[in-house]
Amino acid sequence: MARFRLKSCITLVSLALLLVIITLVLKALAPEDSPFDGPGEVKINLRQAAFQNQRDFNKRPEETKMSDPVESDKDAELQSTLRKFPPPNYYLHAFYYVWYGNPTFDGKYIHWDHPQLPHWDAKVAQEYPQGRHKPPDDIGANYYPSLGPYSSRDPSVLEAHMQQLRTAAIGVIAVSWYPPSTNDDNGEPIDEIMPSLLEVAHKYHIKVAFHIEPYKGRDEVNMFTNVKYIIDKYGEHPAFFKYRTNAGKLLPLFYVYDSYLMNSEQWAKLLKHTDSSSIRDTPYDAIFIALLVEEKHKREILTAGFDGLYTYFATNGFTYGSTQRNWVSIKAFCDDNDLVFIPSVGPGYIDTSVRPWNFKNTRNRINGKYYETSLSAALESRPDFISITSFNEWHEGTQIETAVPKTGQTVYLDYLPNKPTIYLEITRKWAAIFGGERQRWQD
Repeated sequence: MARFRLKSCITLVSLALLLVIITLVLKALAPEDSPFDGPGEVKINLRQAAFQNQRDFNKRPEETKMSDPVESDKDAELQSTLRKFPPPNYYLHAFYYVWYGNPTFDGKYIHWDHPQLPHWDAKVAQEYPQGRHKPPDDIGANYYPSLGPYSSRDPSVLEAHMQQLRTAAIGVIAVSWYPPSTNDDNGEPIDEIMPSLLEVAHKYHIKVAFHIEPYKGRDEVNMFTNVKYIIDKYGEHPAFFKYRTNAGKLLPLFYVYDSYLMNSEQWAKLLKHTDSSSIRDTPYDAIFIALLVEEKHKREILTAGFDGLYTYFATNGFTYGSTQRNWVSIKAFCDDNDLVFIPSVGPGYIDTSVRPWNFKNTRNRINGKYYETSLSAALESRPDFISITSFNEWHEGTQIETAVPKTGQTVYLDYLPNKPTIYLEITRKWAAIFGGERQRWQD
């Protein structure tokens, strides 16, 4: 009997150990849960965002998995890298510029050699220097990028930018865009960069919106043509930013810079359902966000048929729209008229490297305090999104991209005594605060 009991005990212990071993093996074979679910659409109420809790502020309703099963060491390495970043907040947008070039990738410097622009008053203009900057030591900026005077076509630069954006928990970049074969006054055509940018953004789970610039001859007719071009060419890319409206439509979002340059009657032909040439209820319908500069523009934006407004400028007090004390009342106007409100915040402003006479609009960064005050003011208005001016508009000193101290023939400003990543870290902190506030507003 004792032998039988001993054998029984040994058998039971062996079975228990076997079950433990099987469980551990099955668990090891199961794929890990990734904290980075893929960007399908963002589901937004046009009057108020669909809010999540603070822990999962990046996640959206009905989202789908983005990452395919790991198929190579390279994929495994990328997934490991992504887990080191905070989750992207898709309600936090940053204005992004791809107009930079250097001799290695472009045969010459582009935009880093920006001219010093003359004052509109000839007498005042005579008091200030004019001419072009001469990179690499002399660039058209008051700060110096840690990546040097880079090219936006450089794959390593795009990778570094996406990593910085993910460090900051930014989910969407609004890319300054001109139609094919057109460009700004100081640059080259940039549409050809978009495919590469979308690919790298997708790799890092970042979404891309288009910030349509006021190209020469922009009107309601060629706006329709250009929106059609963008959606036909890029609309099916998984990094292309879309969200679902109250009406159940999954639509892109377009920022329209200097929208006031076209009158409301022209815009209404494109944006009002009542016009026969309207883009509404076509495959190219979208959410169009106008730039609010003067107070009177609120009514004009509404009359024109826009879906919302943003303020862009990082200088508090520069315009009615960029004056932070106005944001609560602007949001109330948007709520009353079913418009999206997107205030724009920035870390500071200084453009005297390209506008040497424009000291009036300089805003000192105060070691990050100016930025945090701006973010706090934006949250007080309970916005639908927050936009950041900017990730890398170096000419106007609004960048949150990393900068380094540099002296030579030109003495540059820097982020000392803080680290080069200080503004990425501040953004990351407020991305989490924004997520928590959105949950509180919902509750």
